[in-house]
Amino acid sequence: MITLTEKAVGKVKEIREAEGLGEQGLRVRVIGGGCSGFSYDLFFEDEVSDVDQMFESQGIKLYVDMMSFQYLEGVEIDYVEGLHGAGFKFLNPQAKSTCGCGSSFSA
Repeated sequence: MITLTEKAVGKVKEIREAEGLGEQGLRVRVIGGGCSGFSYDLFFEDEVSDVDQMFESQGIKLYVDMMSFQYLEGVEIDYVEGLHGAGFKFLNPQAKSTCGCGSSFSA
């Protein structure tokens, strides 16, 4: 299961409304690259394929492909604002290490 914090849900709804995206959900995936080996990727989408896992967290639909799911199971997505900027932060219990920017990890 993948979940969103209340702050992340609020930010998703704010962006979705500002961009006129209706009720689109979020595609959450892992791609190769980044300073630790894998990077997180997050974008709005409304189409699900037969091989996707679908979750819902506080009314937001989340779509995850099967390859990414093995790295994302148990992830909580938060939205943080700080001195280094603002953005979505992935709290991944499976990550063996992460980079300083928080958008890359190794499994």
